Amino acid sequence: VVPGETALAFYKAKNPTDKPITGISTYNVIPFEAGQYFNKIQCFCFEEQRLNPQEEVDMPVFFYIDPEFAEDPKMAKVDLITLSYTFFEAKEGQKLPLPGYQ
Repeated sequence: VVPGETALAFYKAKNPTDKPITGISTYNVIPFEAGQYFNKIQCFCFEEQRLNPQEEVDMPVFFYIDPEFAEDPKMAKVDLITLSYTFFEAKEGQKLPLPGYQ
């Protein structure tokens, strides 16, 4: 992905069980310092997703890397940014806090 250009990626999720599962995804960016330059335009994370038994779905994330990434001397040796997701089964009535500073 070229900094400043938008990109679309898909993550696959599968429910291998015989019962419906409702879950929530959280994300992680490695290296940590590059996270400030990673911008999600549209993402499935932090929203409940229901997967039926044996269902497999592709979940999209639309994003870009801030062009300032290329100007940051601390990022000079970074040529790979990894975006990963963890899918957790949601607990009824429990809400995840949205990321941010308070």
